[in-house]
Amino acid sequence: MSLNAEHFEKLRQHMVAEITAETIFVSGRIGKAALGQRAMQAIGKVPRHEFVPAELQPYAYANVPLPIGCDKTISQPFIVALMTDMLELNPKDSVLEIGTGLGYQAAILAELAHKVYSIEIIEELAEQARMRLTRQRYRNIEFKVGNGYYGWPEHAPFDKIIVTAAPDLIPGALLQQLKPGGRMAIPTGLPEDQQLVLVEKDRSGSVTTRQMLPVRFSQLEGTESQPTRGS
Repeated sequence: MSLNAEHFEKLRQHMVAEITAETIFVSGRIGKAALGQRAMQAIGKVPRHEFVPAELQPYAYANVPLPIGCDKTISQPFIVALMTDMLELNPKDSVLEIGTGLGYQAAILAELAHKVYSIEIIEELAEQARMRLTRQRYRNIEFKVGNGYYGWPEHAPFDKIIVTAAPDLIPGALLQQLKPGGRMAIPTGLPEDQQLVLVEKDRSGSVTTRQMLPVRFSQLEGTESQPTRGS
């Protein structure tokens, strides 16, 4: 079945409605009953079906994670929306993303921030993401194939950091590369006990963390307890 732009637009609006409903459902945990308008506008605009494998395009707007190859997934739309909202992005921000995948989250960030620096450890995914994002005419994203555990020191510090794979503990390098006044959205914990965490660094440089929701992400590769795998 070939789906046209109008059909995808309807599916996308239905996805936005589902995200809105789920936000209300977990409002007690996340401390708000609605996500920010800018984040939701970006979610309602970016064509998610362009960032999944072709055979999964009919399912692109379902509120579930989907496989993207290389044993990786694209996150559930609600989680993408929530993590984006947690960052409180503004148009001047420089953002570091760990885990490009096929580029959907990077596209959302690129709609909302000045510059996105995205790192992906799997070269095949990184190349696909670059192609997909170029096709969608995003020009404010810089890519790197490498181990995101150590951040991207050459472009640090960052106003905001988002991590789409879970280390056991928040990597020290990422904390160092976050600007005072900055925010980071990151899942952390052991595989069976992960939490989505909001990290805030105040103007004096001291860090606070807040657990938002239990989540399940793939593990961040190259953590200190594992040997680094080449991409």
